[in-house]
Amino acid sequence: MTAVPGIFAAHLPPLANALFSLLAITSLLLAFVMLGSRWLNEYIIAFAAQSWLIALLSATIGFYGNYPELYGIAILTALFRGLVLPYLLSRIIRRLEVDREIHERLSPSSSLVVGALLVVFAFAVATHLGASLGLAGTVAVLALTVMLSLKLIGFLMLVVRSEVISQVLAILVLENGIFLGSQILVPGMPLLLELVILFDLLVVVACFGVLVRYLVVHAGTSSTLGLRRLIG
Repeated sequence: MTAVPGIFAAHLPPLANALFSLLAITSLLLAFVMLGSRWLNEYIIAFAAQSWLIALLSATIGFYGNYPELYGIAILTALFRGLVLPYLLSRIIRRLEVDREIHERLSPSSSLVVGALLVVFAFAVATHLGASLGLAGTVAVLALTVMLSLKLIGFLMLVVRSEVISQVLAILVLENGIFLGSQILVPGMPLLLELVILFDLLVVVACFGVLVRYLVVHAGTSSTLGLRRLIG
């Protein structure tokens, strides 16, 4: 069965539309939980919950779209994104004994306002794309909105947060947005490609774990602002 972008999302029963919308919107709200908090443990809990929702979304799409390979993707997503990655990040936090964002460039309340504006921008872009593709009024527009919003919020977190753990989670949120959108818009994406993405996430976390140790040893901090001290 060959997946054509937007066709699957454009022909769904009302119950599936409602379920996909609920899971996508809740995933976006969890990104705002991370954006509006200073506590690293809350970041990790929100990311784990977001990953479990995306895993449930994959399984649901597999059921409604008759994509049996998505059941395997759902299990791997729940396992790696929802359990393994949060566990690894929690271990790094315990070793560092850093539990909150200290050197923030923008306050959580201001970050929420900027994040809301980014969502409005993402909705405008998604609506325009949906209209040009003949998908206006379908869940495809919502999927595009959430995908673009999570990517923009991930970039925002990269800019306004300085702790290495926050930076890692920002990248993971960004990737979650891409993954969520692809599940709804292109559910037939090859299984091998999905596995490569999951493996890359483990590599990213491992590399950032090494970076954190290097920062603590040579700069005495787990903030990326300490990288300035290593220049030259």
